[in-house]
Order: sequence, then structure tokens, then C-alpha cells
Amino acid sequence: MITTVNLPDELHAQLKQVADQERRSMNATILMAVEQYVAERAHRARTRELAAEVARRDAELLDRLAK
Repeated sequence: MITTVNLPDELHAQLKQVADQERRSMNATILMAVEQYVAERAHRARTRELAAEVARRDAELLDRLAK
């Protein structure tokens, strides 16, 4: 799928610099950044889910430890 992204000039220059340093195309650099963002977001969501599950399951223990 083709998607157009409008970047401010400064961000475009920074992206080009990073891509050049890593010897990648700007497209490949953008893909890597988006993949990393999506993976980290999913990880944070799963971490929140697990924390909520522990809080529900161990509410009594957590209350006793807080005293």
C-alpha cells in the first residue's frame, strides 16, 4: 500500500541523516521505526493488562502489604 507522509523539513533532514548513517533508504528507516512503535505499544498494552490482572487476583495480599 502506498501512503504519503508529510514531514516538516527539519524532521525530514534528520530522517535522511539517520538513513544515510545506517546505509538504509528513508523508506526502510521509516518502516523500522513504525514497526518498533507498534511493537512497543502492544507490549505496553499487554503489560497494563497483566498488571491489572495481578491487582485483581492479589488485591487482598496487596492491601495487607500496603499496611
